Amino acid sequence: MQFTDNVQWTYGDFIIMGCMLTVYMLTINFAPNSLNGVKKSLLMLVLGLLFLLLWAELAVGIFNSPFAGS
Repeated sequence: MQFTDNVQWTYGDFIIMGCMLTVYMLTINFAPNSLNGVKKSLLMLVLGLLFLLLWAELAVGIFNSPFAGS
């Protein structure tokens, strides 16, 4: 990429990350409008954790799934 040759992202990687960020942000902005208090906080926490787990799996393959990054 720009600073090192160790990172080799393709166009597909950028598209997948863009889609992940878009879905995450739209969900955070629109889903909690109908929720209050603890349910809203719990939803935000679960969504954040799911996003981070999926990001880590795609980046380095922490669960060794077929679509792991490494």
